[in-house]
Amino acid sequence: MKKFFSIIALLAVMAATSADARNSRLPVPRPAPAWDVVEWINSDGMALSDLKGQVVIVEFFQLWCPGCNRFSIPLIKEWEKKFAKQIKDKKMTIVSIHTVFEGHSYQNAKKLKRFLKTKGITHPVGVDRHVGGDHIPQTMRNFVTSGTPEIAVVDKQGIIRMQQFGGFNTNSAEQLIRLLLAQ
Repeated sequence: MKKFFSIIALLAVMAATSADARNSRLPVPRPAPAWDVVEWINSDGMALSDLKGQVVIVEFFQLWCPGCNRFSIPLIKEWEKKFAKQIKDKKMTIVSIHTVFEGHSYQNAKKLKRFLKTKGITHPVGVDRHVGGDHIPQTMRNFVTSGTPEIAVVDKQGIIRMQQFGGFNTNSAEQLIRLLLAQ
């Protein structure tokens, strides 16, 4: 009976977050693609497949993005505090991917490292790979993001349960995260 109510609650939260996800290009749920990172900061690196069994929050950001600085970066810091025990117990991981699709010469790794230190960001941050002269980096392409900020919530089986560009209802997202952690 408890499992039945968990499923009903999960469906209700997914319906609420899907109302927020109108800007998303691809429907959820769907399998999470691999990220393609050229450099890791605050970590030795990892593949998304290494995190199976954990809920994974993926933040796509740029250091000069106003929405990232006002919304997603503070939200991720808040979630790091709220879910500190789950992160410590390896039930949840937060990863940020620096997906530069504009201002490539300005938003380089050296400036990114200073930015992360200034902002006090200590979780793993990957620098998205660029191929040739393409302005859109690979992980951004793989996840079919709309830009920055964008946040994806990936369940323990590697399925994207929420992916949202820009601002969204953080209460619904937190409920979804808590339900996924409980499964």
